[in-house]
Amino acid sequence: MSNKPKLRPLDYHSVQHMGQQMWYLQDPLQLSDYQILMPPVLAQMLLFVDGTRNPDEIHRAFCNHLSMELPFDLVEEELARLDEAFLLDNERAEQQMEIVRQAYRSQPFRPPALAKSNYPESPKRLAAMLTEYGRDDDLNGWQPWHGRGLISPHIDFQRGGSVYAKVWQRAKQAVLDADLILIFGTDHKGGLGTFTLTRQHYATPYGTIPTDFDLVDKLAEAIGPENAYGEELNHRQEHSIELSAVWLHHIYHEARLNPKPMVPILCGSFYHFMVNGGHPAYDDLLMTAVETLRQETVGKKVLAIASVDFAHVGPVFGDEFLMDETRLSALRQSDDNLVQAVIRGDAAGFYDQITAVEDKNRICGFSPIYLMMRYLGTTEGVQVAYDQCVADSNDTSFVSIAGILLE
Repeated sequence: MSNKPKLRPLDYHSVQHMGQQMWYLQDPLQLSDYQILMPPVLAQMLLFVDGTRNPDEIHRAFCNHLSMELPFDLVEEELARLDEAFLLDNERAEQQMEIVRQAYRSQPFRPPALAKSNYPESPKRLAAMLTEYGRDDDLNGWQPWHGRGLISPHIDFQRGGSVYAKVWQRAKQAVLDADLILIFGTDHKGGLGTFTLTRQHYATPYGTIPTDFDLVDKLAEAIGPENAYGEELNHRQEHSIELSAVWLHHIYHEARLNPKPMVPILCGSFYHFMVNGGHPAYDDLLMTAVETLRQETVGKKVLAIASVDFAHVGPVFGDEFLMDETRLSALRQSDDNLVQAVIRGDAAGFYDQITAVEDKNRICGFSPIYLMMRYLGTTEGVQVAYDQCVADSNDTSFVSIAGILLE
């Protein structure tokens, strides 16, 4: 264990265990199957496991924080448990991360993480379910669309199915026309301003969508392998690309065609730009990635996809207010303002609207939409769907989603 232990980035969930409230420490990278539960009082020790204190100093700070004396052995034992579960940022965790990374890369493809839980594993049952979502969609008068980009949700199919169906059914011809598919997905566990690649193919119940190795390699060379693959393990469980890939593959399956190559890209948060006054347009890594994509796809018929949701609002997401009809109406208007910027091809305006309010609505498609728009350049489009999906049992929190087609 390091002399000054530091926690790796973790997720914390309040759970009931044997009739008591506990904190469950979840490792986004799932480096082990070891599960750690901590009572709320003991979990406060984690505040001081930040890499600035040795175990003695953590013990003293923890005792001062609680205004009570606790045995040093208690702190020492908990640090050992954290280390055993690879939850500390140290050499043991790095070694385990490399083992897990190599295991992921040695697979023939990235397995579907959400099959069973979000959609059927059976191709026949999956096709029936996706077809049913679009059954009431009126396509009369809709002419085959041959555009360059689309925005699809990545919320679960059960809530977003009709919006998915509306955008993907209208994008069918563009999918079949394309030589290459780019999917920009939200990296919910990603770092700041990351652009994370993988050479793994993405599998769905219909089979495997091939990854364009050559383009991935050129992108990795341009931005540096560490930047390209430093958070590659996020691809294992991230749902944003997977859920759009299923609909993409559904179109090929219906047409009885093999899928065209894809480049799956996970996009990290833009939070740091808002905090430090920077801007992604001046970020070397991101703009090098976008420019490389442009240069390497000249002459190809590319369909770019942003697999995203829009606002996340209400108590479930940390707001102190309930989403009533007045607030939902205001949300619809603010979402529409963002959509209008997108369909005008105004990437700067889209960015400025979100940063002007410090992303108060938590637009989880912020970075993928912006980067896709920078890749597409001059564009215009049309909105084909919008919905506000309930996110709690009391109908007081919501996630908004949209379907957009871009020429």
